[in-house]
Amino acid sequence: MAVYTDITDQELEAFLAEYDLGAPLAFKGIAEGVENSNFLLETETGRYILTVYERRARPEDLPYFLNLLGWLADRGYPSARPVADKAGRTLKTLRGKPAAIVEFMPGLSVRKPTPAHCREAGEGLAWLHLAGEGYAGRRANDLGQPHWAPLFSRHRQAAEDLKPGLAATIDKDLAEMALAWPRSLPSGTIHADYFPDNVFFRTDGKFAATIDFYFACDDAYAYDVAVTLNAWCFEADGSFNVTAAQGLIAGYERRRPLSPAERDALPMLARGAAMRFFLTRLADWNATPAGALVRPKDPLEYERKLAVHREGLSLFGAAR
Repeated sequence: MAVYTDITDQELEAFLAEYDLGAPLAFKGIAEGVENSNFLLETETGRYILTVYERRARPEDLPYFLNLLGWLADRGYPSARPVADKAGRTLKTLRGKPAAIVEFMPGLSVRKPTPAHCREAGEGLAWLHLAGEGYAGRRANDLGQPHWAPLFSRHRQAAEDLKPGLAATIDKDLAEMALAWPRSLPSGTIHADYFPDNVFFRTDGKFAATIDFYFACDDAYAYDVAVTLNAWCFEADGSFNVTAAQGLIAGYERRRPLSPAERDALPMLARGAAMRFFLTRLADWNATPAGALVRPKDPLEYERKLAVHREGLSLFGAAR
């Protein structure tokens, strides 16, 4: 989450007048992430998150995201239900930009996940995949494998500036992925950004909720698992924590067992998932607006993860 758009007291009061949420009591920006402007809002009726959509958010995609949140909440999945205004609308406009209010989800994210956290997160991800079954909304993954080479072509020099010789290495990776990318795996609604800061836990360490669904799309469930493995199972020194990965997959399989084809595909999917986040971080590295209350993320973190997967290590075979 982040803050790019400042909201004045007068603008907030006018915006909230269209809701039955009571008067605002507290309002502050949340300075994490790089995508949208987010605010913690407390009113006479409770706590909420106000999001002003920026950057990559396409207005035509927003009903998909908001309806998905409602669908999951209706099926008992702990996600932030959108709040409708007095006219029944969940998608609004603030400062000339799309905006929405969603329920505040209790719980805490963890900065250094343990294998126990990874197991809980894995089960929460499988629960999400199952809860999303039957959702009528459709959205292609516009950051999926077919989009990586065109994205990199626009940022090759930035990669070379970060690390001489890196552009040629990435070109080779992309060519190999294009030839070997897994097809025809079980698919449905995925989160696509299931990072530790988007998953909440109770004080006893149990899974509590998932937030920030604004990369959700239709793609292979195992690709979502691969994104999660990369996000949760690497140590600060760049090493891959096999114990954490085994816990994550075991937790996932409590609710949704992986097929043999999905297991076989996980190494290439994890390599590709590392590529996806390297590329988008590379694109963001020099694109963060001056003065924004935001910290751009280091693309080289995911270049190092790519290097691990490039070795072709067998990381998942014992995860059952």
